[in-house]
Amino acid sequence: MSRIGKQPINLPQGVEVHIEGNTVRVKGPKGQLEREFHRDMRIRMEDNRLVVERPSDDKQHRSLHGLTRTLLHNMVVGVTSGFEKNLELVGVGYRATKQGNKLVLSVGYSHPVEIVPPDGLEIEVPAPTKIVVRGMDKERVGALAANIRSVREPEPYKGKGIKYEGEQIRRKAGKAGGKGKK
Repeated sequence: MSRIGKQPINLPQGVEVHIEGNTVRVKGPKGQLEREFHRDMRIRMEDNRLVVERPSDDKQHRSLHGLTRTLLHNMVVGVTSGFEKNLELVGVGYRATKQGNKLVLSVGYSHPVEIVPPDGLEIEVPAPTKIVVRGMDKERVGALAANIRSVREPEPYKGKGIKYEGEQIRRKAGKAGGKGKK
């Protein structure tokens, strides 16, 4: 049995779950999320808890069991507290600003890079070198943060670029220099 898949999901106060076939709709204080799951996985309510069951011990069913439970748990956490990703800008002159709804990045290109967040996600700039991406859907928050990071990924020689908070950049040694030359 999957260690993750067999754990029930406790529903906090104020969270409603509607199950229609293999579509689950979770509604909470921050909003509503809906997702369609694999038709073989059985999701049911039991004493204010969600339980995921699999039909057999096939390899595919075993892997879908833990995945389904984790996706459901992320939906419940998303509608109650939400998710956030923190990014840092490293480099001389690298900065982020917010103009209206869009994020404007100055990261060494000849032009500023503008990113408009999709509906349901918000970007905050608490400091010129810090960016916070917030939203209910963990997958979309991570995708937007990865999109922002891809504008200028950290390079291994000086470590300049946009990185996740706490990310360790593997550094390389530069040139050996003029050894042996006179």
